[in-house]
Amino acid sequence: MASPTRSLTACFTAEVIGTFLLIFFGLGAVHVAVLTGDLAGLWQVGSVWGASIMLAIYAVGGVSGAHINPAITVGLATWGLFPWSRVAPYLVAQLTGAMLAAAVLFAFFQGFLTEKENAKGVVRGERGSIITAMCYGEYFPNPGPLAGGTATYDEAEHRRLDGRVSELTACLAEILGTAILAMMVVAVTEERNPLGPQRLAPVFIGLTVIALICVIAPITQACFNPARDFGPRLFAYFAGWGEVALPGPRPTGFLTVYILSPLVGAVLGIGFYRKTIRPVFLTDMEEEATANVEIRVQEPGVKGRAIGNAQALT
Repeated sequence: MASPTRSLTACFTAEVIGTFLLIFFGLGAVHVAVLTGDLAGLWQVGSVWGASIMLAIYAVGGVSGAHINPAITVGLATWGLFPWSRVAPYLVAQLTGAMLAAAVLFAFFQGFLTEKENAKGVVRGERGSIITAMCYGEYFPNPGPLAGGTATYDEAEHRRLDGRVSELTACLAEILGTAILAMMVVAVTEERNPLGPQRLAPVFIGLTVIALICVIAPITQACFNPARDFGPRLFAYFAGWGEVALPGPRPTGFLTVYILSPLVGAVLGIGFYRKTIRPVFLTDMEEEATANVEIRVQEPGVKGRAIGNAQALT
């Protein structure tokens, strides 16, 4: 969470930079995996996403809190952990950083994108170009199997792939994944958590993302972050993919799966932590404080001061 002493301008800039780093490295890994095959498997791509989150948080966390995710921003604000007056600027900053990263990656990988489309026999903007559009926006189920290998795009295989995951299943996967991520964010940054990693919190947040990607990426490409999907998706729309990017093959999926579901998941995850786990730490602190007061009352000459402390606690 951002320090209240930081100016909104500084926080806005930090969120742009942090989200840019996250998307540049993470989405860059997707480009490499899809277009060159030099990264293979969920573990390798997921590890880059995890590392990108760690780097982004360490880079700008001391300024803005490194939300770098609209779901986290909205979730924190919902539970009174972040001012609503700053939510809109944070969301704009995150979307800006994501779109800038997508633009840079497009400039770097233009030749690879064209070569992949030619090899697969697809035309950008047509249904089959989902195999390169997935480098920007996300789709359910993960269209990776269509992009891999040397065979040309197969429409029948695409239809079979689509039948594996319903929109409801994709929504549930994104809600649960984002809830777990948001819960871990507040858990590892909780000052009262006796096992909290403190300055290593970004590492554990990154590890959480890696684990989630390894499980959920085959279903939805593992979004958990509306800026991560919508920013690059919007860029891809204007870069030639058109309706394949936005709204996509399933007209409401970009909204229900990749925007609303992460927002709901973050609110639920943070709320679950604050209502079920955090109160235990508060109870422990109260019991410890009471025990200290009782010990001090028994010491000569400190009874009055101990009673005063006890009254202050209540």
